[in-house]
Amino acid sequence: MTDLLLGQVISFTGDPFELGEAAARHEARGAVLVENGRIAAVGPADALRVAHPRARITDYGDGALISAGFIDAHVHYPQTAIIASWGKRLIDWLETYTFPEEMRFSDPAHAAEVAGRYLDLVLAQGTTTVCSYCTIHPASVEAFFEAAAARGLRAYAGKTCMDRNAPEGLRDTAQSAYDDSKRLLGRWHGRDRLSYVITPRFSPTSTPGQLEALGALWREHPDCLMQTHLSEQADEVAWVRDLHPQARDYLDTYEVHGLLREGAVFGHAIHLTAREKARLAEAGASLVHCPTSNTFIGSGLFDMGLVTRGIRVGLATDTGGGSSFSMLRTMAAAYEIGQLRGQALHPAQLWWLATQGSAQALRAEDRIGNIAPGLEADLVVIDLASTPAIEQATRRAGSLWQQLFPTIMMGDDRAIREVWVGGRPLGRR
Repeated sequence: MTDLLLGQVISFTGDPFELGEAAARHEARGAVLVENGRIAAVGPADALRVAHPRARITDYGDGALISAGFIDAHVHYPQTAIIASWGKRLIDWLETYTFPEEMRFSDPAHAAEVAGRYLDLVLAQGTTTVCSYCTIHPASVEAFFEAAAARGLRAYAGKTCMDRNAPEGLRDTAQSAYDDSKRLLGRWHGRDRLSYVITPRFSPTSTPGQLEALGALWREHPDCLMQTHLSEQADEVAWVRDLHPQARDYLDTYEVHGLLREGAVFGHAIHLTAREKARLAEAGASLVHCPTSNTFIGSGLFDMGLVTRGIRVGLATDTGGGSSFSMLRTMAAAYEIGQLRGQALHPAQLWWLATQGSAQALRAEDRIGNIAPGLEADLVVIDLASTPAIEQATRRAGSLWQQLFPTIMMGDDRAIREVWVGGRPLGRR
């Protein structure tokens, strides 16, 4: 079946951090043609209706915006149940909430239940791709990929590896981390729309031996991503300095073990040195901005100026250190942090970060994150007047951005009219 979706359409022909509003393409009365799970064409509605008279038409109306689905580039699906727990500093939060909850994922049934619940929660928020940490338990990875495959999602995940500074029951070894990760990679990477990600949690919970083993695995499978955390909090950076006194800085603890190159995805990256910024750009690594988490746990304010240095930057909720499953709320928090840093982000930049920017951070811009012919048809349809407060704010809007910005700042799941995954509608709200 060929589907023709009508409404306002937003896509990108470039990077709005370089080109401003000109990077965005807006069809006020546009259409998206979907065939065999992919986007076949995008353009004016009248022209595509004439060109494809047999297509099944879904007209969302002038008050709806059709966009690429949101991409959440850094999450911890096992922390679903502890989201919005009373906040502490990072280390306390891990010990009080995260580690006890992750212990439960030794039970495959529990892992399966949470994985399904998590994915349904984010789909309701318009998120069509996530990149998730699992737990040290292989069953947690199996559960996540099985749930993602059942929903037809493009998804990224890996077994979290920790062999020190974690409770008994949440520690593996350098060898078992390598063996488990290699087996899971072989089973899931490239299957359906799934990708395995090599996943040391962070330097404080991995010995140099484990980091070396995971670096070796990445060299054997260079088409995988590698994800970890970097410089989230000042006291964490000091802890890394104590654990690795020979390292030049936090980034060096990964670099010396072969964990820095294109395909490396570092979450947070707030407290960076000048050397680290230069090496991240030179190596072609990606950073992921987690604004609700950074404010909720008191980590600091991410420097969005890094994107102008040629570093790929994505956007993420950081479930459950973040306080929302919504990428709309995440965009709003990114705007607020930008304001505090004197970096006012335009709505085009915020929307790009949540779609194509995150796709680029995951090296997946050739598959997802935009509305362009040949890309996979993961789409979200946004109601631009989803609540009375938003509707009255947009009533006199003179541009798309004036229409869209109130939804970015005040929108929630009520703004999600419909979600398409791999060319399939998941149900109209």
